[in-house]
Amino acid sequence: MIYTVTLNPALDKTVEILDFTVDSVNRITAMRTDPGGKGINVSKVIDKLGSKSIATGILGGGTGRAILSALDGMGLTSCFHFITGETRTNLKVVDPKRHTNTDINEPGLVVTEEILAKLLEDLLARLKEGDIVVLSGSIPKGAPKDTYYTWVKACREGGAKVILDADGDLLEEGLKASPYLIKPNNHEISRLLNQTLRTPKELKEAAKGLMKKYGIAEIVVSMGAEGALYVTGDETIYAEGLKVTVGSTVGAGDSVVAALAVAQEVQMPLAETVRLSTATGAANVMCSGTQAAEYAVIQELMPKVVYHTM
Repeated sequence: MIYTVTLNPALDKTVEILDFTVDSVNRITAMRTDPGGKGINVSKVIDKLGSKSIATGILGGGTGRAILSALDGMGLTSCFHFITGETRTNLKVVDPKRHTNTDINEPGLVVTEEILAKLLEDLLARLKEGDIVVLSGSIPKGAPKDTYYTWVKACREGGAKVILDADGDLLEEGLKASPYLIKPNNHEISRLLNQTLRTPKELKEAAKGLMKKYGIAEIVVSMGAEGALYVTGDETIYAEGLKVTVGSTVGAGDSVVAALAVAQEVQMPLAETVRLSTATGAANVMCSGTQAAEYAVIQELMPKVVYHTM
């Protein structure tokens, strides 16, 4: 089973504004609302890929109930904990004229270490050997910066493969617990190593170094429109980016993580994983908001994926 953890979920309100201008009146031409947060986005895409997941995390208030209702309406299985407070609402402003995506994110709930410990305890009680746990996104106020270290370590000891998708201190601390797979983008891995990494060759060497230092089995480095690099102990593949019409880039990385989780679950060969995750990421970029692309669109894109062994 795949478990996705969203410690700081959100209700994502995506609005389209032509020629979005600061310090001016802007009029919305289109709007949609989606349950969001990186782990929730991963679960939505896993479902479209024909697999199953259990989404867990922390919700609060009327916004939290709206998210849970939306997930139920999608037929997604979840086991969220409700606490006092209100889950955040995040505003995504898409400007088709300027080709920009602007995020305005609320701070979200405040948690205690006791709340996090209870959620982790419940997750560990469900885990079985070989399960996959996806830890992704920001953490709420009150959570210590080594939260992902604690969760990665506990889930690994519980027999699970852990996929970590985080940035900054959260990534740096989480690495110390040796997650199975991480998916930084090129900017995140550059910040982590305090150096500018641009080319696939530079990123490959950086990934190999992190794998050796922290005992990580696989690293996928996303490079935006330029594609992604897939590094394992035995293989390295660079996949070119697919040129598609952009609806929204929000959640694109989450869709790649979803494909990687599904690929791990069925023990998919690396080349097939590359095709699936590249096509899934591109298909979701074509969607508006953080809605998940239909599998038929992903299937159409898979034969178009171009990749090279390094």
